[in-house]
Amino acid sequence: MSIAAWRRYHEATKHTPEKLRNNRHFLDWKNMPEPFRHYEGVPVLDLPADASAPKEGALEVLRGGLGVRVAREGAGFLSQLLFHAAAVSATKSVPSMGYSYALRVNPSSGNLHPTEFHFATRGLAGWPDGLYHYRPSSHMVEQRGRGDFTTGLGVTGRVVFILTSIGWREAWKYQSRAYRYCCHDIGHAWEALVQSARACGYEAWAQAGFADDAVAELMGVEDEWPMLLVCMDGPAGEAGSGAKEWLGGRANRLSEEVVEYPLIDEIHRATKVWTQASSGMVRSERLPGQKVPGEMPFAVAVRQRRSALDFRGGAESITREQFETLLAVAQRGLDVDFGGGFIELWAYVHRVDGVQPGLYRRGVEMVLSGDQRVAAAGLSLGQDLAGNSCVTFSMIADLERLTALHGDRGYRYAHFEAGAIGQRLYVASEAMGFRSTGIGAFFDDAVHRYLDLEDGQVVYHFACGHPVTDQRLSG
Repeated sequence: MSIAAWRRYHEATKHTPEKLRNNRHFLDWKNMPEPFRHYEGVPVLDLPADASAPKEGALEVLRGGLGVRVAREGAGFLSQLLFHAAAVSATKSVPSMGYSYALRVNPSSGNLHPTEFHFATRGLAGWPDGLYHYRPSSHMVEQRGRGDFTTGLGVTGRVVFILTSIGWREAWKYQSRAYRYCCHDIGHAWEALVQSARACGYEAWAQAGFADDAVAELMGVEDEWPMLLVCMDGPAGEAGSGAKEWLGGRANRLSEEVVEYPLIDEIHRATKVWTQASSGMVRSERLPGQKVPGEMPFAVAVRQRRSALDFRGGAESITREQFETLLAVAQRGLDVDFGGGFIELWAYVHRVDGVQPGLYRRGVEMVLSGDQRVAAAGLSLGQDLAGNSCVTFSMIADLERLTALHGDRGYRYAHFEAGAIGQRLYVASEAMGFRSTGIGAFFDDAVHRYLDLEDGQVVYHFACGHPVTDQRLSG
């Protein structure tokens, strides 16, 4: 592929009415990928089931605040961290099909969960140095190696997460466009880890620049793509000798057949190219604001977070203050080596008290006045929830600037950032008494025309409002 591989992929995977009409794809339910990855034949370590929940308020975490450090040992910290960032949180049942499936703390396109959570530890109190894989199905971890694997990753931190993506899990449903959703999901998982670490009292930062194939070899993965490193501290202990011992583990088979999508293979191969000179860590600042007594705890907000099935229309609204909070937490900086700040929010305001309905750039500059409900729904592939919400966002990425800085790899970064923003909107909405839903499907060029964009590409839609009740939920 050429230097503009991202452009070729992006153009080829845009939705249009004609493409949707001509698409004969159907879901092969018998070949649906297994949602949980296990590595067999390695030690499985328990995480404490009674680890204390972080007490920090959800909005305080989103503003950049740090919680109180409660865990004194690595096992308790890891249990706290993962229970509030990646664990199973509820079950949905479909009585007509006799089928139940798990929901998790971190959201995923189609609830297909292409992202796997691996991590390496070094010098974590009471916890052996090594390489691990998290089992969300049982809240346990599989030990795939002993010793210091963090040095081989070229990063610092007592805990380093390696977020990998299994593209087939998304492609089974979304075909070639699935790479976009895999990258969104990495962004959601990244921000879920950062928020959880901060609630537990520790800073966290991400590194997107690394040699993909070298990391994959270090981890011993085949059908998983290393996409992002998330580093953090934790309770301090003594590091071991540093000598590595590989334990391995057999990855479970996810489907009888894996269907190849050449466009995905090509864009992933192109985005693996990384030059070290393009990296430079940027740290975010805490947003101003006082802690609010009685604020919903972070631990409650993330465990009850759900994607709204639809929203109640009518007279229900959100307040101007709530809308401004969504904007503020969404636009706060990111702690990451590619810097962030490449996403611009456009808001279709439907029902916000004290804010005139209309289309707003960056949430504050009115571009069009009047009812935007039909437009927002129509642009979002005719999905009513984009019009029934109180506000729906288009996330516009400066892909030209990103790829000028980082080459094709910048295409990943745009979607990572959009997913991270989406995770903040999810948690902020929950904390303020309403809900959100990420929308990855939209008519790309129609959005560009409606917004009258001279540059930039739409990469994500997001809707926030008062949800209809989903009778299929339990827990």
